[in-house]
Amino acid sequence: MSRITAATTVDVRFPTSEQLDGSDAMNPDPDYSAAYLSLTTDAGDGLVGAGFVFTIGTGNNIAAEAIQTVADELVGDSVENLLTDMGTTYRRFVYDSQLRWLGPEKGVVHMAIGAVVNALWDLKAKRAGQPLWQLVSSMTPEELVGLVDFRYLTDALTPDEALAILRRSEPGRQQRTAELLERGYPAYTTTPGWLGYSDEKMLRLAREAVAEGFTQIKLKVGGSLEDDVRRLSLARAEVGPDIQIAIDANQRWDVAEAIAWVKQLQPYDIAWIEEPTSPDDLVGHAAIRKGLDGVPVATGEHTANRVMFKQLLQLDAIDVMQIDAARVAGVNENLANLLLAAKFGVRVCPHAGGVGLCEAVQHLSMIDFIAVSGSWDNRFVEFVDHLHEHFVDPVRIEHGRYVAPLTPGAGTQMTTDALERYRFQAN
Repeated sequence: MSRITAATTVDVRFPTSEQLDGSDAMNPDPDYSAAYLSLTTDAGDGLVGAGFVFTIGTGNNIAAEAIQTVADELVGDSVENLLTDMGTTYRRFVYDSQLRWLGPEKGVVHMAIGAVVNALWDLKAKRAGQPLWQLVSSMTPEELVGLVDFRYLTDALTPDEALAILRRSEPGRQQRTAELLERGYPAYTTTPGWLGYSDEKMLRLAREAVAEGFTQIKLKVGGSLEDDVRRLSLARAEVGPDIQIAIDANQRWDVAEAIAWVKQLQPYDIAWIEEPTSPDDLVGHAAIRKGLDGVPVATGEHTANRVMFKQLLQLDAIDVMQIDAARVAGVNENLANLLLAAKFGVRVCPHAGGVGLCEAVQHLSMIDFIAVSGSWDNRFVEFVDHLHEHFVDPVRIEHGRYVAPLTPGAGTQMTTDALERYRFQAN
């Protein structure tokens, strides 16, 4: 029996603000950062479990401290016991009375739990010699249901309903796996869309995206209505009528303002409006969706937990669920989110704008396609062309689609060089 011998966190920050990569109406100068966790064992196999919390600079050290606090609880524990029953391991942390007091189930501590849970899944997949998507999507429906915490969900999704969803998808798993391996998973790109980019840079990157096979791009909005109209007009003229253009306000507006502003942008055929208002204003999202009457509403990257997703769905507040690999408490909670989306018939298009999010969340969409919803119709994983070189198994995009990773693990391990070169040192 092997044991966890060390949990090590590193505050990693990249100077993306220098080129305004990642800039939007609410975050004009982000420095993409990761509070990064490594779990090591005495197994002698050299395998490390890796997880992280994504931030945009200041405060990344707080996330790292929270991860360290949670992960320290694992040191000395049996690896086999932890990995054999990941449902029990997950609930160990989200049910911890003292950790819950700091949330409950939201905020930095909940995200830290997610980093720990994801690191354990990374280790589990590496030990199994499989990429995470393949490991999880090959589990039985009963095993998958056992991973989910249904507390607070049963008024919307019961274990029996979840089991029925998973059993309904089970017969086509082999065919969909073959299709995924052959074709890859659909992607859209935000690379042209950062608000700090000049019109010339935006249009050049939009042209390149179309040439590379992307069928949807996303532009940031919300700084100035005049600028938004100009940029969308230019982008639509550049990419033509057949390329979808989504827009993202990053929580910029009040409810009435969101409705009025987006109506001015509707002539440019909007694929969806993302994060139009506060992520905590679930009723506001429902009002915006009703007020826009036809423009799809998307949100999720700041949705704190499965309960908020449940309520967004119950309120008919969203058309697109945008799960995030590092916002909630890891793979287990995101499996609950995927099942909720399947129950309510809402498509999932994950958020991936940030350090390592593309590498991590691709696995979740592939699990959804193979084992949960069984569909990738009008579904995409976001792609941004930043910082992939700092990961041991960086994503690959071909013809506007994510190539299914084959390397064992969850894709969350960073290179030693990146950890050393970009380790943040406070003055």
